[in-house]
Amino acid sequence: MRAVVVTDQAVEVQDVKKPEPKPNEVLVQVRACGLNRADLMVAGGMAHGATGGTGTIVGMEFSGEVVSLGSEVKNFKEGDRVMCHGTESWADYAVADWGRTVKIPDTNMSFEQAATLPVSLYTMHNAIVTNGTLQSGEAVLIQGASSGVGLMALQIAKLKGASLVIGSSTNEERRNRLAEFGADLAIDSRDTNWADQVLDATGGKGVDLIIDQLSGYVANDNLKATAIMGRIINVGRLGGFSGDFDFDLHAARRIQYIGVTFRTRSIDEIRAITKAVQEDLGRDLGDGKLALPIDSSFDIEDVNDALARMKANEHFGKIILTLS
Repeated sequence: MRAVVVTDQAVEVQDVKKPEPKPNEVLVQVRACGLNRADLMVAGGMAHGATGGTGTIVGMEFSGEVVSLGSEVKNFKEGDRVMCHGTESWADYAVADWGRTVKIPDTNMSFEQAATLPVSLYTMHNAIVTNGTLQSGEAVLIQGASSGVGLMALQIAKLKGASLVIGSSTNEERRNRLAEFGADLAIDSRDTNWADQVLDATGGKGVDLIIDQLSGYVANDNLKATAIMGRIINVGRLGGFSGDFDFDLHAARRIQYIGVTFRTRSIDEIRAITKAVQEDLGRDLGDGKLALPIDSSFDIEDVNDALARMKANEHFGKIILTLS
């Protein structure tokens, strides 16, 4: 079968052995795959958790049809249309743990649309609802809101009753589109006055919750823009892995600062997250209330063009690989 494999120079499509499902896994004929920042790292030769290095098959979210089942798998059958969160998915066939596999909720949803959802849904439901404990009527700021994950965060925050949803993007054209996905206010995180804009929008109080995909250069202004006893959830580090941090302001505003990642979670934790998303948002997905725009779609043979588009950071929404 074909698979996108990391080499010494870049990635290339190679012929590799078709995987066999373990007792806890489903084997899926892959129809579409979503691109994520972590994939860009792995494709560049870096490690992402336990994944990475020469010979690695890239990919962490995909959709397709179940073709075989491990002996422990009970809730799926051959032919089911599914979306999955796993590893080594940029290939004609991929395996996923049964607890990281979800039936596509709407028969009208395409495989391409389904492939946009797993990472953004699981990441942002866990950040906003589970760790961020968002309550109806609270104000929320999504840093890095024009990414696929960020656009999903805007929608979940609005769906959960946030009174004010603010999104940031450093690109003016993308900022102008954030309102389509639930943002009441769009800010530029490179503007030196953005924290004051957030304070003005909240009557001087600050937001109750920040979902931070940037970190780095926004860390101290995040503290300034957060309400007393507010929460900051550190999801990503696109703005830098380290930076200044005003410990006194953190303490004075009594802010809860929580880091989240899937890299150090057990399979039982990830199964629980997947189940929570299904129970809480499954009907909304089926009703089309949560969806991401597809920026562009590439055949798997053109994977390096897809990676180049992501690296250029000019996309809005998700970049997709398709297989046929």
